[in-house]
Amino acid sequence: MNDHLSARNALALFVVVVLAWGINWSVTKQLVEAVPPLWTSALRSWIALFALALLLRAQGNLIVPKKADMPVVLSVALLHMTLFSVLVAAGLRYLPATKGIVLGYTTPLWVALAAAFIGTEALTARKLAGAALGLLGLGVILNPTSLDWTDSNVMLGAGMVILAAMCWAANIIYIRAHRWVGSPLQLLLWQVLVATVVLTILALTIEGWPNVAWSQRLVLLMLYSGLVGSTLAYWAMSVVNKSLPALTTALGTTATPLVGIASAAIWLGEPVDLSLALAAALIISGIVLNTLAGSGSRVESGRRERPPPQRAA
Repeated sequence: MNDHLSARNALALFVVVVLAWGINWSVTKQLVEAVPPLWTSALRSWIALFALALLLRAQGNLIVPKKADMPVVLSVALLHMTLFSVLVAAGLRYLPATKGIVLGYTTPLWVALAAAFIGTEALTARKLAGAALGLLGLGVILNPTSLDWTDSNVMLGAGMVILAAMCWAANIIYIRAHRWVGSPLQLLLWQVLVATVVLTILALTIEGWPNVAWSQRLVLLMLYSGLVGSTLAYWAMSVVNKSLPALTTALGTTATPLVGIASAAIWLGEPVDLSLALAAALIISGIVLNTLAGSGSRVESGRRERPPPQRAA
């Protein structure tokens, strides 16, 4: 099935995805207040699994992965879809969604620093400046006037979201080094399948059978997170990546935390103080600088190197 779009349609779909990602942080914040974080991730993953199976079958993109692709299937499933998902969901139990999304979007900064440390990419002056801006923004949001250092739960939540960003960064570094046989879209269902099984086992083992007071609102939130925040994001970004330049999507995703902050402020009534605004500006500027620094070499070299779409949790 030909899933290439015109540039105009791809841009429109990309805008929808960025909006879906940003709003999904507020959705996850509400979900984890009623559903334990492991079960939040597991149930959302089950919804995405069934929806993706139907969608990919209709597109003719259901395959059995080759042995050479199993490492990347496990990498995405465990580092991104499991660890990133659970750590963010757990962190949002203690953090406002506005601060959580800014901390979560430090991922590209950890990628730049880690890639330079292991020698896979040079840390140029522009990348170093971008990393410095991002780390400065991280310091702003973590300062005692922004986060209550006397509240151990708040600090634990911040630590979990930062660790989640580092897990996703590790996944991105491996994805760049992997020699793909199947396409990311063809391997997507298997990644979600592995993550769903692992998340369910962890949820049953650690949290036990969930005792959730389900309501129509809670069901709708879970369906949004599974269908829009996960299924739509995965499928749509795979299509958009084939239809738009890599630099366009890399820079465009920096709008996601802005959407997330606006969503949490409007929907959840979370305040947007000066430290949050300054931290977001510094971190996004650092990401943009790093992205532009790499645009001439890696970003345009191959779209299969791009990381999987980020979810709320």
